[in-house]
Amino acid sequence: MRAAVLESYGEPLRIESVPEPEPEPHGTVVEVEACGICRSDWHAWQGHGEWADDQVPLGQVLGHEPAGRVAAVGEDVTRLSVGDRVAVPFNLGDGACPHCLNGHGNVCDDGYALGFEQAAPGAFAEAVHVPHADYNAVELPANVASEEMAALGCRYVTAFHALSHRVDLGAGDWVAVHGCGGLGLAAVQLAAALGAGVVAVDVREDPLELASDLGATATVDASDVDDVPEAVATHTDGGAHVSIDALGRAETCRNSVECLRTRGTHVQLGLTTDAERGEIALPVDRMSRWDISFLGSRGMPPTRYDELLRMIATGRIDPGALVTRRVALSDVSDRLAAMTDYGTRGVEVVTDFGG
Repeated sequence: MRAAVLESYGEPLRIESVPEPEPEPHGTVVEVEACGICRSDWHAWQGHGEWADDQVPLGQVLGHEPAGRVAAVGEDVTRLSVGDRVAVPFNLGDGACPHCLNGHGNVCDDGYALGFEQAAPGAFAEAVHVPHADYNAVELPANVASEEMAALGCRYVTAFHALSHRVDLGAGDWVAVHGCGGLGLAAVQLAAALGAGVVAVDVREDPLELASDLGATATVDASDVDDVPEAVATHTDGGAHVSIDALGRAETCRNSVECLRTRGTHVQLGLTTDAERGEIALPVDRMSRWDISFLGSRGMPPTRYDELLRMIATGRIDPGALVTRRVALSDVSDRLAAMTDYGTRGVEVVTDFGG
C-alpha cells in the first residue's frame, strides 16, 4: 500500500509502498478515507520533541487524524465488524491500565501515539492498524462523514477535552484563544457552542475573520496592539476566565497567562518548537497572588467521544466548516512546509490516497 514515510527531518516525505497491516488479535485494520494534516505532524516532520524524549523516529509513517472503514478484524475483537465506519484517536490506550479504567485513556500508562512511534504506524497511508480496537475505535454516526471526522481529528477532541473536562467551562464565561490555526479555531467554535464569549487572538487577518465566522465575539490582531493581555481584558471586562495557548510559543503562552482575571485558568495545548525546547518562563508570583491555574491537556479519552459526536449530530458544532483544502497523499509534504510560515488556513485533509 502507499504511505508517506519520514526519511529525513524537514525534507519531503517519501511516498512509497509499504506492507499492508495485519490485525493483531486485539486490533483492526481501517481503510483510511480521510486523514487531517495537523501541526503536530509538522512538529514530527521537523524533528521536534528531542528535549522531552518525544522525537519521532525516522522511518515513521506519519498521520494521526484518520477516519475510514474497518477492513479486517482481529480474532479477539467483539465490538466491530468489517465495513463499520470508525474514527481513530491519536492517543491510543490499552483499555486495561488504571487510567483507562477510570476514564482517562488519553494518558494510558501503556498507550501508543498513532503516527508518532514505531509501534503505531500512522494514517498518511491507505490503511492503518488500530490496536485494542474494542477500546479505541470510535464508531461514527451515519450523518458524520469521514472527512468531517478527520477534521475533528486531534484538534477538536483536544480542544473539547480541555474546555469540558479539564476546566469545566461555564456558560457566560470568557475564553481567550491565542493562535487561530486548526486547533485554535476548533477551540473558538467549541467555546462559543458551550455558551462562552470568545476572544480570538492571532497576527493574521484571514484566520481572525474565520474565527469571527465560527463564533468569536471579538478578535485581537496581536501585530496591531502594544499589549495583547490589555486588549483581551478590554473585550472581557477585566480578563478571561479561561485562556488557551493553541500555538506553543513563549509569547503566546505568556500572553495567555497574563490575560486572565483573578482565579482564571490557562490551558496549554500548543507544543513548543526548538526556540523554546519545552521551557517557557512564566510570571509565577502573579499566578500565585491571583490564584491562577496552569493546566496541560492532551487529546481526549475515546470513551468520551460520544459527547462531541452528539454536538455534531444536533448541529451545535460543524467541524466541516474548518475544512479549507482537500489534498492527495503526495501533497502532504508541501502542506507541512506551508505550516512553517503559517501559510495554511483552517484544516486541510488528505482524501486522495492514490495521488
